[in-house]
Amino acid sequence: MPLKTLQDEQPAMNMTPMIDVIFQLIIFFMVGTSFTQAEHRLDLRIPAVSDVARPATTPPDKKVVNVYQDGRVFLDSQPVTLEQLTASLAAARSQYKDLGVTLRGDGALPLQRTAEVLQAIRKSGVAEMGIAVKNASARR
Repeated sequence: MPLKTLQDEQPAMNMTPMIDVIFQLIIFFMVGTSFTQAEHRLDLRIPAVSDVARPATTPPDKKVVNVYQDGRVFLDSQPVTLEQLTASLAAARSQYKDLGVTLRGDGALPLQRTAEVLQAIRKSGVAEMGIAVKNASARR
């Protein structure tokens, strides 16, 4: 077996790609800066607004409709009939167009009663409806 008489050369890091990237970034920022300087030369008065933008009215919380196994319907903890539910939601929607409703029904509730309540909500003109469900693997 021959003995090694020459030492291997240590690998050197090639810096060319890194320098190319740096030059590209410098050119990009120089061109970008020249565009912003051109915008400052325009004789425009930009309108100013307050730093805190607030809506004219705060949106109300979503309405919650609870339907129990025996068919009772509650709107925000108040017992209502289907006609009262439609009227109440229509009145609330007239004040806030994007009103949302969440339907929470008992798991043993017949589908027919759920459909009736959904139809009453739809008659009121509410477009944003959701049905609350619980993950089956979650325990009380």
